[in-house]
Amino acid sequence: MRQISIVILFVFGFGAYGATNLPQKHEDEAYWEVVSKRAEKIVETLDIDVEEKFNRVRDRIAQQYYDLNGVHDQLDATVKTLKEEAKDEEQVKEKIEELTEKADQKLDSLHNSYLKNLAKDLKPEQIEKVKDGMTYSVFPRTYQAFQEMIPQLTEDQKKFIYQALYDAREKAMDAGSSKAKHAWFGKYKGRINNYLSKEGYDLNKESKDWHKRMEDAKKK
Repeated sequence: MRQISIVILFVFGFGAYGATNLPQKHEDEAYWEVVSKRAEKIVETLDIDVEEKFNRVRDRIAQQYYDLNGVHDQLDATVKTLKEEAKDEEQVKEKIEELTEKADQKLDSLHNSYLKNLAKDLKPEQIEKVKDGMTYSVFPRTYQAFQEMIPQLTEDQKKFIYQALYDAREKAMDAGSSKAKHAWFGKYKGRINNYLSKEGYDLNKESKDWHKRMEDAKKK
């Protein structure tokens, strides 16, 4: 198990990732180019006219993608090593939980710093667009879908749905893949469905009625 301790110390004891520890020149230039293009598409929706500001915001978003990827890649690699080299499954499970908790703390720190840095250049409504850009606009589309599916939602019910999807987006922003991002929304949509069921809604019926309304609208 000495190897496990060495791996954990290497990854989490010396700050193996994060913006403050990255060299001036990004080690993975190919990935940096990918995230820069991804970030640029997001910034293009923000109506920023000043080139210097545009580039600064683009680079901040790209850096966030880069840093998040570093956290997830380091965690995945370490977990893989633990599973391959260790024989005590229970101890490995405990170490993986410890590593995951530390990674989550790092993600939270990156998340908070990122939003503070964006706020230096962007208005709140622009930051909302950045968040949606990083999460495929699942939040606004899903919120609208719930309202269309159940037009009789009360204001309190709408607030619950909105907040749940908002929280899902905050988590999804830090996920390491498209699949993981959608998984966060799936988790919170499950909470919404449970809540609405307790509020007396038959979601199967509401969904069928909604699709029928859409089909009827197409025929007009």
